[in-house]
Amino acid sequence: MVVDMKIVVISGSPRKNANTQVIMKYVFEYAKSKNQDTKLINLSEGNIECYKGPEEKYNEATQNATTDIMDADVWLIGTPIYNSFFSSALKNLFEYVNYKKTEGKVAGITIIAAGNIGFINVQTLVTQLLSYFRVITNPKAVFLTTESITDDVVSDVDTQNKLKQMVDETLEIALKLLQN
Repeated sequence: MVVDMKIVVISGSPRKNANTQVIMKYVFEYAKSKNQDTKLINLSEGNIECYKGPEEKYNEATQNATTDIMDADVWLIGTPIYNSFFSSALKNLFEYVNYKKTEGKVAGITIIAAGNIGFINVQTLVTQLLSYFRVITNPKAVFLTTESITDDVVSDVDTQNKLKQMVDETLEIALKLLQN
């Protein structure tokens, strides 16, 4: 399936050597093979400023990320679990997004943790955030542990298949909505 829509992949970890970054770069490459108009927002690059209110002036990277999110038809979001919550860097990014410009978009979610704990709680929190933005969320989130990464590569074939399936199903939902 090759689709013609705008896709943004968001790696929601602020850590420089983040496992989330490894996984979401894999998602980015796969999504880009489906659609050339795919962009990556990698919060571990540290270019997104802390939100200080709508009257402030922000750097180019922050402005571009905000525009890319609001222009995209599909969001593929990856977040680590930090203290039973999604990353504060991801929450900060969404402070810039205007909910009046996001209704009807579609999102897929990937959640990464060190162990098998807290996935459903974090999925619920991310889904609630996306509901505020009136975004339709693929109910089949991908839950991964750090064991699926070896030497900064998504090495586990089952993990690769889960990620591809999440991307394909999320794009399929978006395509159905765009056709209506």
